[in-house]
Amino acid sequence: MQATSNLLNLLLLSLLAGLDPSKTQISPKEGWQVYSSAQDPDGRCICTVVAPEQNLCSRDAKSRQLRQLLEKVQNMSQSIEVLNLRTQRDFQYVLKMETQMKGLKAKFRQIEDDRKTLMTKHFQELKEKMDELLPLIPVLEQYKTDAKLITQFKEEIRNLSAVLTGIQEEIGAYDYEELHQRVLSLETRLRDCMKKLTCGKLMKITGPITVKTSGTRFGAWMTDPLASEKNNRVWYMDSYTNNKIVREYKSIADFVSGAESRTYNLPFKWAGTNHVVYNGSLYFNKYQSNIIIKYSFDTGRVLAQRSLEYAGFHNVYPYTWGGFSDIDLMADEIGLWAVYATNQNAGNIVISQLNQDTLEVMKSWSTGYPKRSAGESFMICGTLYVTNSHLTGAKVYYSYSTKTSTYEYTDIPFHNQYFHISMLDYNARDRALYAWNNGHQVLFNVTLFHIIKTEDDT
Repeated sequence: MQATSNLLNLLLLSLLAGLDPSKTQISPKEGWQVYSSAQDPDGRCICTVVAPEQNLCSRDAKSRQLRQLLEKVQNMSQSIEVLNLRTQRDFQYVLKMETQMKGLKAKFRQIEDDRKTLMTKHFQELKEKMDELLPLIPVLEQYKTDAKLITQFKEEIRNLSAVLTGIQEEIGAYDYEELHQRVLSLETRLRDCMKKLTCGKLMKITGPITVKTSGTRFGAWMTDPLASEKNNRVWYMDSYTNNKIVREYKSIADFVSGAESRTYNLPFKWAGTNHVVYNGSLYFNKYQSNIIIKYSFDTGRVLAQRSLEYAGFHNVYPYTWGGFSDIDLMADEIGLWAVYATNQNAGNIVISQLNQDTLEVMKSWSTGYPKRSAGESFMICGTLYVTNSHLTGAKVYYSYSTKTSTYEYTDIPFHNQYFHISMLDYNARDRALYAWNNGHQVLFNVTLFHIIKTEDDT
């Protein structure tokens, strides 16, 4: 506004200066006279003008000239005022645009920084996924061979079905003995194929299924993985110490209902909860010792006992929850195992394969995983799987293969529903994990990754 007022004053002065210098002194009787000029608070120019006498305004040439000049000044003033308003509006718009541009610039800079970070992160994630997928390529190639084998089985089954249909229509048209041998051959091949599927790598644990709620916080329950399909006896051992009573149930249904079929009074107290029933006998750790006991359920007698050399006992090298869990006895598709720790191996886990009759150690493997850092462990197909905790958030964190004598860190979570696991054992017949979870007897299902070996692979 100040600039507008100054411009108006200059224009007024310049217009007045355009008159004849000798005629610029105008008296009130002769014409218009600027009496005073000033600025209002908004910066606009205010002029005080003395008008001429009435009888001189209409015909006097000088008065007419001044009137015309005043009209021009007024027109210019209005135009300048409009221009000023537009300028102010445009100036505010420019300020607003400047603020927005600065904001956009900051956003673009942030987007650029985020883009670089996200690209790096996404690239790393893609690289990790590709690294995970690379080992599956030979597996996919193997599946092609497996698919061919299964297709051959399907084709033979279709052929046999067609032959059987033909026999029904025309008795005696086909050699029955030859047909019977073909059926037996196919059955043998299918059984061989299933045997090849017995072992695999642990991929997933689902569940649990709560079978029963009973006993104290700590204990063990189990079935015999070598029992026949009709033999579904369950054995129940409550607490981790100061007990010798084993309860037997004929089936899972009887176990759930509490219908005991037999009770055994062992000759020794047991230590821990890591017992196993294998081929009709109970294997357990004798209390306050590193002695393993083999007890026959059929005869009610001790069949063998042997000290596990150098093995820590009585809470020297237990699992994270304690409970005299120094020596863990377990079984899988390969046989009978003992998992423990020794001073010679700096308290790290040792795996020993045992002779099921004499309890002699046939072979041992020393790992680098501290036993006191393990929640629980179990064997599947000669591989030991170790959990990182017995509490909520537990997962299978480490595995050691006795076949290759190598280890790897894994990440296989499972749901610790009742927050405290004191027993976790694999049953090869049921393909399940038996667990004692804070006074609850539960089952976990396992998913194994199988590779079928064909004759071309041998």
